[in-house]
Amino acid sequence: MAELTSAAGRIQVLDPRLANQIAAGEVVERPSSVAKELIENAIDAGSQRIEVDIEQGGARLIKIRDDGIGIGEQDLPLALARHATSKITSLEDLEGVSSLGFRGEALASISSVSRLELVSNAEDDPRQGWRVVAEGRGMEARVTPAPHPRGTSVAVRDLFFNTPARRKFLRTEKTEFAHVEEAFRRQALSRYDIGWVLRHNQKVVHQLPPGDTAAARERRIASLLGKNFIEHARYIEREAGGLRLSGWVGLPTHSRSQADQQYFFVNGRVVRDRLVAHAVRQAYRDVLYNGRHPVFVLYLELDPDVVDVNVHPTKHEVRFRDGRMVHDFLYSSLHLCLAVSRPSEVAEPEVDQAPQAESITSDAEPPAASAPRWQQQGMALAESEGRHPGAERVRRFMQGYQALHPDHEETLLTPQPSPPTATMPEAHQVREAPPVMPQEDATAAPPLGFALGQLHGVYILAQNAQGLVLVDMHAAHERIVYERMKQQWSAAQGIDAQPLLVPVSLAASRSEVATAESEREAIAQLGIELDVAGPETLLVRQLPALLAQADPEALVREMLEELSRFGRTHQVEARIHELLSTMACHGSVRANRRLTLDEMNALLRDMERTERSDQCNHGRPTWTQMNMKALDRLFLRGQ
Repeated sequence: MAELTSAAGRIQVLDPRLANQIAAGEVVERPSSVAKELIENAIDAGSQRIEVDIEQGGARLIKIRDDGIGIGEQDLPLALARHATSKITSLEDLEGVSSLGFRGEALASISSVSRLELVSNAEDDPRQGWRVVAEGRGMEARVTPAPHPRGTSVAVRDLFFNTPARRKFLRTEKTEFAHVEEAFRRQALSRYDIGWVLRHNQKVVHQLPPGDTAAARERRIASLLGKNFIEHARYIEREAGGLRLSGWVGLPTHSRSQADQQYFFVNGRVVRDRLVAHAVRQAYRDVLYNGRHPVFVLYLELDPDVVDVNVHPTKHEVRFRDGRMVHDFLYSSLHLCLAVSRPSEVAEPEVDQAPQAESITSDAEPPAASAPRWQQQGMALAESEGRHPGAERVRRFMQGYQALHPDHEETLLTPQPSPPTATMPEAHQVREAPPVMPQEDATAAPPLGFALGQLHGVYILAQNAQGLVLVDMHAAHERIVYERMKQQWSAAQGIDAQPLLVPVSLAASRSEVATAESEREAIAQLGIELDVAGPETLLVRQLPALLAQADPEALVREMLEELSRFGRTHQVEARIHELLSTMACHGSVRANRRLTLDEMNALLRDMERTERSDQCNHGRPTWTQMNMKALDRLFLRGQ
């Protein structure tokens, strides 16, 4: 009996302070975690201005002041209590939570590992403020009067003073403040209607006025992320199926070596989700240089009932009810936005700033009827009959481009005789070298202008309304060939498959086998025949014809992993596109190939019509622009 009694006494209720300190291990990782939780509370309070004061990187002081609704005297004792919140009251509220904070653990956890003081006032009279602190082993809240304007101030001093093991893991002051500043930056990007102030050691680091107009948003982004972000980003706004995506997507040429400028918000909450990261990565797949990371600030809005934010203590991860639909929406939206990246999208300069281009051929403009005109001969692939038969047909597609090889006599880009003026529509009448470039004229210079010549057989020099255009002819033609080969492949009726002479047996996990069974139709549409030969065995019986030489095991495993995680796989498409990219690279015009002016102009016109022509297949830029102001600065003109 004594043994039973002693055994029964092993389980005890944790001390409230100890329980809060354990919870603090999940919520309070470093000073930036404290700043994030307190700022989210300030946003939920309906604040119009939030001030953040930091001392010694947050280790000494973290103070958040807002002008929100405040907390009344009767609610203050519960403000520091665990599992006490005003934001949800029922399970229905939890399933459709729209506030940033809702767990009711943050203040209790923070107060258990610091000296926390909260002063708040829910009235307009500044004399009606109250102060609350949690003291003693049981963390009893003590409320005293304290003058304070309407709103709340939370001061967190000496973080981890009572947990030395946690405090010694803090980094340098500079490092910790960098994390705090990043947390501040994320919240400031989530709400443009709030004014923000960040100070470090009594010095103002950021002061952001409120403003929800397009110009005000761009100014805030430029203040937080730099002017280069806005200058090299494209605004996107798309809505479909109850989902709305808006924000700024960085051009592939403005990529970074690390993923430090990637901000994704779901209903105003910043998240780092694997599904979102995968969709973005797939959208940038063939326009981003190896090892580079895209930049973006994107906002996804959807019904709160179809997204679960209560899946992680830090609330950085979310779970969508229909993850496949969200993934497809993000991928298609970003893919379409990047697809229109072409020289024709270059912003036109203002009329009073547009310099006049000089004529290449003569000082006087010839009459319109006698002006030499050219028309690009199409760079179309060879016509195909019937279905796409596989790799051999794709190789035959390359015959249309082999004319541009240095050892070939024919050329692909050739001028055509000028048709009669009466039969040519006015919109298609383009002069080769007009003396002026009017803005409202159908015969105005195209975005990339007209070719002037070649530089060392590698670059094309052209003149447009802005100034000088420099084109890498191999990279540009590589993208043109690649995109047309993709169109030819996509136009084929399905994916042609090739049975394997000997089926490949794969040792698979039970989850991979389950995915293969549940996604059988999706796998078959990719030209892959995958059979279940046992509880942990798969048989690959056929592959797409274009991937007959690929490693079946690696392809199938990567495909099954994507299907299980995201409900979609682009492995087959990516492998085929990689093959087409290699073939396009070998079939494009080479360096040191001398082109005529007509051939150069034809290549420029193809660039203007081709999607993603700003980058080659490997993510390198294909052209650059130097306007007249930049050229004048080089030669000190006007200075």
